[in-house]
Amino acid sequence: ERNNESSGNFILLGFSDRPKLEMVLFFTNMMFYFLAVMGNSSIIFLSLVDPRLHRPMYFFLCNLSLLDLCYTSSSIPQMLVNLWGPEKTITYMGCVIQLFAFLSVGGIECILLSVMAYDRFVAVCKPLHYMTIMHPQLCLRLAACAWLTGIANSILMSPVTMSLERCGHRRINHFVCEMPAIMHISCVDTSRVEGLAFFLAIPIVLVPLTMILVSYGYIAAAVLRIQSAAGRRKAFNTCSSHMIVVSLFYSTIIYMYMQPGNVASQDQGKFLTLFYCLVTPTLNPFIYTLRNKDVKGAMWKVLGKDRSF
Repeated sequence: ERNNESSGNFILLGFSDRPKLEMVLFFTNMMFYFLAVMGNSSIIFLSLVDPRLHRPMYFFLCNLSLLDLCYTSSSIPQMLVNLWGPEKTITYMGCVIQLFAFLSVGGIECILLSVMAYDRFVAVCKPLHYMTIMHPQLCLRLAACAWLTGIANSILMSPVTMSLERCGHRRINHFVCEMPAIMHISCVDTSRVEGLAFFLAIPIVLVPLTMILVSYGYIAAAVLRIQSAAGRRKAFNTCSSHMIVVSLFYSTIIYMYMQPGNVASQDQGKFLTLFYCLVTPTLNPFIYTLRNKDVKGAMWKVLGKDRSF
């Protein structure tokens, strides 16, 4: 470990305090990672090859799948290496890349989920004007806005976090170089960095969440006004997948970042991080494919068993 400290590497303690759990986590996480990569790659592939999926909803879903691939691939392979062997190290540059990826993707996903909520609002509340409002140029601009805002946030916060004085501390009590974990090993007052992070969280986390809630408030009111049961069911099915994904993502993020910084919550934080950087990206493609006739139809068509639903 002394060699690691002098060479500039960080030590990711991860789950090393539970050696019996490490092998269970290794095989479980490897299976989830395989499913996440296959599921999200399939969504992107189907969205590109099937003309039925050349619509705004699937364009944004494609972006979400790409984000989920970035989330899992920036952290899980390194975690699997550390779970398998006695070495728990990560290079300084590897740590910087993980921190940058987590901050970027988290911000992008918050905004992208609000864009997807707006898309569902237009589809349910203004169906006759849907294609006029959600034209390709607007979709590209909204997606670009999400990506650029998330990356800009990370360009600002990553150097600020990594520049905190650590007084030689390199043992990170986590399996990934996440901002709270890196700040925890700092030996100086981090309140200014925390204040900046909170300030930036208002436009990146709270504003998109408010927009999602407002969009779904309008959607709920519109659904209740629909006279036929079949119409209500169709409108609900249009939005239910997105509601599940939003609930999974935001509930975990908000619960985790509102926990006090004690030892118990740090341990809890590892499992919550594992949930939103591996379990949620694995579930998202299944949530969308199981509840979506177009995606299922595209899948059967690629498999050579075209079915009309």
